[in-house]
Amino acid sequence: MAGNTEPLPPRAKLAVTAGKAAAAVSRVAGRGSGSVIGGKVSLRLDPDLLARLARHLDVILVSATNGKTTTTRLIAEALRASGPVVSNALGANMPAGITSALAGGSDARYGVIEVDEKYLAGVARDTTPKAIALLNLSRDQLDRAAETRMLAEKWREGLAGTKATIIANADDPLIVWAASSSPNVVWVAAGQEWKDDAWSCPSCGGVLQRPGDDWGCADCGFRRPHATWALNGDYVLDPQGSAWPIHLQLPGRANKANAATSAAVAATFGVPPQVALERMYAVQAIAGRYDVVTFLDRQLRLLLAKNPAGWLETFSLIDPPPTPVILSVNARGADGTDTSWLWDVDYTRLAGHPIMVIGDRKLDLAVRLEVAGLDFRVCENTDEAVRMAPPGRIEVIANYTAFQDLRRRVGN
Repeated sequence: MAGNTEPLPPRAKLAVTAGKAAAAVSRVAGRGSGSVIGGKVSLRLDPDLLARLARHLDVILVSATNGKTTTTRLIAEALRASGPVVSNALGANMPAGITSALAGGSDARYGVIEVDEKYLAGVARDTTPKAIALLNLSRDQLDRAAETRMLAEKWREGLAGTKATIIANADDPLIVWAASSSPNVVWVAAGQEWKDDAWSCPSCGGVLQRPGDDWGCADCGFRRPHATWALNGDYVLDPQGSAWPIHLQLPGRANKANAATSAAVAATFGVPPQVALERMYAVQAIAGRYDVVTFLDRQLRLLLAKNPAGWLETFSLIDPPPTPVILSVNARGADGTDTSWLWDVDYTRLAGHPIMVIGDRKLDLAVRLEVAGLDFRVCENTDEAVRMAPPGRIEVIANYTAFQDLRRRVGN
């Protein structure tokens, strides 16, 4: 039963101790939190450690292309109403990082775990989750992640017959197809702004018809399931039809969708929607995302956008023109080295904004903006871009490692 801990065997204890020591050395050396290297050391000493650490927990896995870090935080906050939670809150979402996180939660009842899409089936096999939240699938890191339908197929195969309750987005055809192999699915109408990865039927390859918010395949009959939970404006509708207000400090429609899914997950563990949603208000920023910082006497709002779906949602958050915008794109290992996704982003939405471009791949981005017909300036670094921007608040949008570079520079 979750919450009742059995003593770890000696080898597992040694693995945990060695992992924590390696993480501490990494932190002292200034190489980050050390969660990944600590987990790698632990798993090298005990390959079964993740399964051992998860055994006493009610595990909830969260996976998606976009929104998994935020949703993990919201679910963790909601479930703390019912008991102590351990979570990989810093976003280290592969087996090593997950192992490190669970190694620090011996007294927890719940393990709320963000999982990289590529590792979902394996982590589910090791941790025997009680619930799995699936939010969306879209193109991302094309050089390391599978094409979206292939990824959905891996999920479908890996989750077939699972005993976990799957809480899944009914508006994303790829998610529906992946989740449909599971016997126990709770469907949430969470919406889908980015639709360009879901125009063909994942089941048969036919063209999906998408009238309004509905979708379906005329060739094989695969269609949107009936959702029992729904995001409706600023409210979450539960299966009884009650409407619960969403009050978040996090901006945007996408985060309201994340809150709707999180409320459905919390309800699976007996936490009422009102309690869950009230607790989510405590979440102010996610690893620096949405923070407003002072730098060179200016106010910078830091926004993360890693792929076309994320950029689309982020554009809906920024203040209207003439608010200046700084764009930063890298293509390091953690970002994916293929920047062809830049051509899928509708940058014309930035028309009227003064635009400054920085980052390792600033020239790739500059070509894209030139083709979009936008006015912009290429700058050498954050300092130059901030100084070039007109007075007032600045919106700064960056992909993953560019965001980390930015946070280090502005002291966040």
